[in-house]
Amino acid sequence: MSDAAYGRVAVMTSPRELDYAEYPLPAPGPGAILMKVTRANVCGSELHIWNGKHPVKKSGGLGHEMVGTVAALGEGRPTDNAGQPLNPGDRIVATYFQTCDRCARCLGGQPNLCDNAYEFFGKQPAEAPHFHAAFGTHYYIHPRQHVYKVPDEIPDSVAASANCALSQVTFGIDQIGLQYGETLLIQGAGGLGLNAVAVAKERGATVIVIDPSGPRLEQAQRFGADHAINMADIPDLEDRIAALQQLTGGQGPDVAIELTGVPDAFAEGLRQIRRGGRYLVMGNLSLAGRCRSTQATSPAKP
Repeated sequence: MSDAAYGRVAVMTSPRELDYAEYPLPAPGPGAILMKVTRANVCGSELHIWNGKHPVKKSGGLGHEMVGTVAALGEGRPTDNAGQPLNPGDRIVATYFQTCDRCARCLGGQPNLCDNAYEFFGKQPAEAPHFHAAFGTHYYIHPRQHVYKVPDEIPDSVAASANCALSQVTFGIDQIGLQYGETLLIQGAGGLGLNAVAVAKERGATVIVIDPSGPRLEQAQRFGADHAINMADIPDLEDRIAALQQLTGGQGPDVAIELTGVPDAFAEGLRQIRRGGRYLVMGNLSLAGRCRSTQATSPAKP
C-alpha cells in the first residue's frame, strides 16, 4: 500500500461535538484485513454515546455496524470464517468484537462472553492502526475478528446490520429457545426489534410488537409482525396487558424480548408474558458499557 494513501475518521470530541481526523492507511499485519467502508448504520448505542449517556464512552470514533470491501489482506488470511476465498474488492462484513480463543470463557465453550472481546473496540483514533470504528473511510479488522463474504444478491443496505442487529437477535432467539407456533412479544421496534421480527417469523412464531411510535410499528408490520400495539394509544399498563391477553387467548405471550433500551420495560415485560413464559433482556446497556443478554423465566402468577 502506498505511503501516500490516507483515510478519514469521524471523531466525537465530546458529546454532540464531531470532528474529522486523517491518518495514513495501515498495511494489515498477519491475519488482518483493511476494509474500505461502503455503508455504516447508526445503532441505538451510538445515540447513547452521542448524547453523553453511555456509561463509559464519552469520546472517540463512532459506529460498529458496517459493510465494505477488502482493501488489503494481511499474510495468512486467504479465506473468510466460512472458508470462502478472500480477494481485494470482495464485499465483506465483520464482527466489531473478537473471539480470542484463549480466555476461560472461550475455552469453556462460551465465546460470546470472551474476556478479550473488546480489546480493540473503542480505542481512540489517535492510536494506531487508527481505523477502529465504522464512521470512517476504512476499518481495520484484527485477526480474531470474524469476517464473512456478502453474497451478490444481498444489498449493502441489508448486509450492514448483519454485524450487530441481526446477529444479536439471532443469537438471543437461539438462547431463549423460541419454538415454532409460539407467540413472541417484542418490546421496541428499533433496529434490533425489526430484525427480531424477521428472524422470529422465519422460525414460525406469531409476533406482537409494542412501541410508542406509529411509523416504527408500521415498519415492524412490513417486516412481518402479526400485531402491533401503540403505547401512545394505550398509555395505561393494565390496558396494554389486557390487549395482549385478548391477542393470546387470555394466556399472554410465550416469550418476550426487551429491545427498548428503557429500564422500565423490564418490569412491564415480566407482567405481560404468560405463566411459565420466558423473557430475554437484550436492549439495555450495563454499567460496564456493554450490551448484555439476560434470560428470565416468569414465576407462577396468583
